Amino acid sequence: MKFAARINSFKSKGKTTLDIIREISKIEKVTHVDLNYPEHFENTDFEELKNLLEEKKIKVNGLALRFRDEYKNGELGNTDKKIAEQAKQLCLEAIDTAEKLGADLVTIWLGYDGFDYSFQIPYEKTWSQLVKAFKEIASYNKKIKISIEYKPFQPRAFSMISSIGTTLLMVSETEEENIGVTLDYCHMLMKGENPAYGLSLAAERKKLYGVHMNDGHGLNDDGLITGSVTFIKTLEFIYYLKKYSYDGVIYFDTFPIRENGIDEVRKNIEIYEKLESLVEKIGIEKIGNIVSGNDAVKAQNILLECLG
Repeated sequence: MKFAARINSFKSKGKTTLDIIREISKIEKVTHVDLNYPEHFENTDFEELKNLLEEKKIKVNGLALRFRDEYKNGELGNTDKKIAEQAKQLCLEAIDTAEKLGADLVTIWLGYDGFDYSFQIPYEKTWSQLVKAFKEIASYNKKIKISIEYKPFQPRAFSMISSIGTTLLMVSETEEENIGVTLDYCHMLMKGENPAYGLSLAAERKKLYGVHMNDGHGLNDDGLITGSVTFIKTLEFIYYLKKYSYDGVIYFDTFPIRENGIDEVRKNIEIYEKLESLVEKIGIEKIGNIVSGNDAVKAQNILLECLG
């Protein structure tokens, strides 16, 4: 299994992106990092970054777009065409940078493309504008996968792309082969989705491009340690990852605000591997047979086997 740590979990005053990569490279079983664009490239020499990654044998899973306050009224869907075009160009720059680093994934989360009030934005026009923008971004370089990460709210009250359904609809309407979905487990809980169900919808269509593991209470983007709150849902999520032979990176998008960052990453990996081993111990085929039986009482035998 390939695991990636969140660079911003290690941020503190005076630490550079290079300092954090050196720190992450010491964590056992961490094979990849995700880099925010342009955030993690500011005040960082590109060649020095590239050389350090090679030296530490850390691969770049992909780049994730981060839009600043100038996009607070919208990114790709902004009614100001100049700002929308700037947002698109930022995405294209990220694609070029990802390719230079040997990565094949760019993740786009449109935190500001949404609304807070009724009658605030023209829904149909904004949606069509997003489809056109994603189509242009995906067609820019077919070797790079474009992955849409959705979140139902925050910082807007309502996001334009807010669910597994709207995300897959966007993917479908772009009609580009290299565009798919990144699932953030906590975001799915915030939406009130069952994470494993959403995963199955994306994976069945071969559109599961990225996985962000974490946990939460469903009301906020808590970013807690994997499996610490919703154990059985996390187990089911991992079962479906294995069922569909997901071979991508597992990125721990967690927020150790009070916890030690290194210890927290290690615990995420330990729990993930334990849950994966439980799925393997019970057996993919056996779990599949239980699921096919549509018997909620018998399904609890999976939980009982985990409890020993």
